[in-house]
Amino acid sequence: MKIVLVNKFYYRRGGDCTYTMHLERLLKANGHEVALYAMSYPENDPSEWSAYWPTNMRKVDALVRPFGALQVRKGFLRLLKEFKPDVVHLNNIHTQISPVVAEIAHREGIKVIWTLHDYKLLCPRYDCRCQGTNCERCFRGDKRDCVTYNCIKGSRLASLIGYFEAVKWNAKRLNAYTDSFICPSRFLGMKMAEHGFDRDKMVVLNNFLDTRNLGAVGKEEREDYYCYVGRLTPEKGVATLIKAANRLNHPLIIAGDGPIANELRALAGDHVRFVGQCGWEEVKRWVSHARFLVIPSEWYENNPFSVIESLCLGTPVLGAAIGGIPELIDEATGMTFESGDASDLERKIAQMWERTFPYSEISQSAQARFSAEQYYKQIINLYQA
Repeated sequence: MKIVLVNKFYYRRGGDCTYTMHLERLLKANGHEVALYAMSYPENDPSEWSAYWPTNMRKVDALVRPFGALQVRKGFLRLLKEFKPDVVHLNNIHTQISPVVAEIAHREGIKVIWTLHDYKLLCPRYDCRCQGTNCERCFRGDKRDCVTYNCIKGSRLASLIGYFEAVKWNAKRLNAYTDSFICPSRFLGMKMAEHGFDRDKMVVLNNFLDTRNLGAVGKEEREDYYCYVGRLTPEKGVATLIKAANRLNHPLIIAGDGPIANELRALAGDHVRFVGQCGWEEVKRWVSHARFLVIPSEWYENNPFSVIESLCLGTPVLGAAIGGIPELIDEATGMTFESGDASDLERKIAQMWERTFPYSEISQSAQARFSAEQYYKQIINLYQA
């Protein structure tokens, strides 16, 4: 088959980019032809397809790109005409590229598959957060509250653009252009179906890992610490984790960086250690030797790679019962706690510390569930359906 993968960036910027690049490699390894469409950006990896891509955005482009700029239309249509794909597989495309590519592909009679990495089709600012709390006001058809509360970057102009973008690319239009929406969690699929999107087009398919990069996993001997890996931002719940950890004496490792790093360091007790931003090999070492990983998120996490990576390494997870997190954890692989509740988190940390887990079994089961091979079988069936 011939597949075009579309994502706004083409380097390891976040989970959407990692997924796109891993999927490209997986499809090519199975004999398919793959073309890429992204925005030109200084940090992008080299690509033979970059001549088709729109230029990096200038400030003035923010007024045009979200609605389908001519440069995007022309470049993408030229790619379709010359490459002649069977499938166009969309990922994160809003703002820098826009859903105009779904419209063009549909008009050309090409199957459109869309993997949803966040809540952008329901929430103009992607993450369902408003003034520091979770919010579903924009899940209904009218998105005006985005402007009322200046939800996007605290800016009236940015929020207006986000509002008009949501109005233009509404559920009715996107339903018409898209054959299937891949929802990495049941939670996201449920929210999409409840708020204007065709339930029959929702396909729940968890993210996957290239398990060949894991190395030796499922270590039975664990060191005396638990850990958090991820961005240090308010919605990740790390402040709640530190409050709970301060009431205990168990060592906690925090790997990651972000805008509230200094604030969190000031909050932490002596047994909380910050190791900063880590590459994959460092992350793997910290997680694979830990007793367990904590995901204390306070927003609607979709299908976090950090949970999948931890389980594939054989490390159990204590996760907040919010979004798609509980779907990844069962009694054999960890526990959940009430999101944002430091007292409940403290109790669950103490219980996790006293438990013993079958680390090798956790690893084997997770690798079978989240393997690239398993994912390939499901994605190719969807392409061919």
